[in-house]
Amino acid sequence: MNQQWHKSSYSGANNNCVEVRETPTVVHMRDTQNRDLGHLSFPAEEWTALLTTTHTEQA
Repeated sequence: MNQQWHKSSYSGANNNCVEVRETPTVVHMRDTQNRDLGHLSFPAEEWTALLTTTHTEQA
């Protein structure tokens, strides 16, 4: 189980991106420029659906 925050490998070196932290049931997302403002949480199934849809639409 990955409990560390990480950003996408597609993100550049600047901090204009989001970070995610996954658990088996929930994915947390936060803004790298405003980490102290908290994070959003999504059920893992919804996160997977978002990534699948995004990947499909970009193909």
